This record gives sequence, C-alpha cells and structure tokens, in this order.
Amino acid sequence: MKEYNRANIPFAKALRKNMTPWERKLWYEFLRNYPVQFQRQKAIGDYIADFYCAKAKLVIELDGDGHYTDEQIKKDEIRTKELEAMGLTVLRVCNTDIDRNFRGVCDTVDRAVENLSLSQLR
Repeated sequence: MKEYNRANIPFAKALRKNMTPWERKLWYEFLRNYPVQFQRQKAIGDYIADFYCAKAKLVIELDGDGHYTDEQIKKDEIRTKELEAMGLTVLRVCNTDIDRNFRGVCDTVDRAVENLSLSQLR
C-alpha cells in the first residue's frame, strides 16, 4: 500500500461523491468493471489521484481547462515527477478526449495496463 496523507481522506471521499462528468463517464462506462481493479480518488502521498490501479502501478489524471495555465502546468509536472518517484506511471488525459475520442482513451488505458502489468512480471 502506498503511503498517503491522512488529511486528504475526507477530501477524497467528497471528490468521489462529486465526480466531474468526465470522471463519471470514464468510471461508470469503463473503469468500474475493468478486469484489473481501479480505485477512484485515491490518496497517494500528498495527492489524490483521479484513478489508480495498484497492479499496474498506474495513475490516470483527467485534465480540464484549469490544467492548461502556466502555473498549473508547472504544478502538474511536479506532481507527475513525485508520483513517478514512487514507482508509478502517470497517464494524463484531456477531458476533451473523453468527449471526442472515448474509445481511444479506453484503448490507451488498455495498452498502458497491459504493458505495465507485463513489465511487473519480468
């Protein structure tokens, strides 16, 4: 189990109850019944990952408009580096891709889980 900041647990629970439309779509139409277990709004370190798969050591982050400011891009880079330092792979997905290319997003997640799971077996 990854270390996490206990202070984030109430916030993570609130986020689970109030998912964005894009998180809701990815969760209910794909990840919830995925063959490898995913968790939503998972506290990891000082962060709350949108989706997390322990078996593949994969974090999926959905990025909306607010992630494309210079300040947020820098924060996301730091977040990604810190999660990668924990041995995780971070897959960032634009909300627009959820809207316009949902099947492609699902295929990308499939490939990431398959590749990361296979690399764990080696």
